[in-house]
Amino acid sequence: MADAAPADPFGFDTPVDRRDTHCAKWDKMQALYGVSPEDGIPMWVADMDFRTAPAVIEDLQARVAHGVFGYYGDTSDYLAAVQGWMRRRHGWEVDPDWMLTTHGLVAGVSHCIRAVSEPGEGIILFTPVYHAFHKIIAANGRRIHQSPMVLEDGRYRLDLEGLAASLTGDERMLIFCSPHNPGGMVWSRDELRAVAEFCAEHDLIFLSDEVHHDLVLPGAKHTVALLAAPEHADRTIIAAAASKTFNLAGGMTGGLFIPNPELRAKVSAKHATAGASPNSLGPEMTTAAYSHGDAWLDALLAYLDGNRKVFHEGVQAIPGLSSIWPEGTYMSWVDFSGTGMETAEFTDRVQTGARIAANHGPAFGQGGESFLRFNFACPRARVELAVERLAEAFSDLQ
Repeated sequence: MADAAPADPFGFDTPVDRRDTHCAKWDKMQALYGVSPEDGIPMWVADMDFRTAPAVIEDLQARVAHGVFGYYGDTSDYLAAVQGWMRRRHGWEVDPDWMLTTHGLVAGVSHCIRAVSEPGEGIILFTPVYHAFHKIIAANGRRIHQSPMVLEDGRYRLDLEGLAASLTGDERMLIFCSPHNPGGMVWSRDELRAVAEFCAEHDLIFLSDEVHHDLVLPGAKHTVALLAAPEHADRTIIAAAASKTFNLAGGMTGGLFIPNPELRAKVSAKHATAGASPNSLGPEMTTAAYSHGDAWLDALLAYLDGNRKVFHEGVQAIPGLSSIWPEGTYMSWVDFSGTGMETAEFTDRVQTGARIAANHGPAFGQGGESFLRFNFACPRARVELAVERLAEAFSDLQ
């Protein structure tokens, strides 16, 4: 009789000591949150405490053994790997001419902002949403036009009527987060079509940030915005990367997919002014991940599903706390309004009492005031410990 396959073939249960490795998530939480890396739990930065896929590690080891790290050229393998992945995992046929590789996706978003708007003009965000969008819009001197979403029955709803009534006429682009960060919603085809049609009606560029598109957990299915509304491809930009999927954020390699050649030329011109390009290891890692990483990702999604259940059920059992069920990503968006506490008090209980570093909700814009964002992409024992500590920190409410 053959031996049974190991229950955790990729070692997701095995802790990796990331302290003192120039890791923002672990090495900066003492300074930013007052949580010691010696006994604290970092649940803030959106990267995973797991080793990446073996194929990526093997590829990098071969590159190190080669010993030469010159300028990167001949992107044919890289582009073919991206095409294959999008076709295989998302049913999306990508023309390589559409693709602009950027030094990380936030930089790519910045190029888009500068390409389609002028200083002082408006960029629309459905809030609460990824804090880096707020920062990069402000850094470019544009106005952040916030459109608060409506939380109904544990899920956010887009208020397109309210947004239409609030427009001033100088808005140039809408940045959409799909799947949603921090709430974890995986938007339906109808919801995506509604956003695309809204952008067409109001002459807006539709930038769909789909960096978490592979991290869709059992029970949900991601739809690429261009597939939901192909007739609006002329004003649609897709931002995607392997960085979240395979824990390669440090590789600083993102992709913008822009079917409209005129719009692509405008964004490319802004990209050129930065004088930046991906480092050679980023495309190498992406190529290896997209070519040989399917089995690792499938195992990861099953593991994250288990972590999701542990964290969500644990939080829901604590009086005053409420977690939105994440359909995608590896983040949990937890509402503390039921505690009756001010933001400073419940945040202090999490950081000082539970010794957990979590992202502060107000950074995500309007609607985030009573929330914290928790990253559960770590060994399950650590998720279980976090739940225990949260329960103890708020035990007086039970």
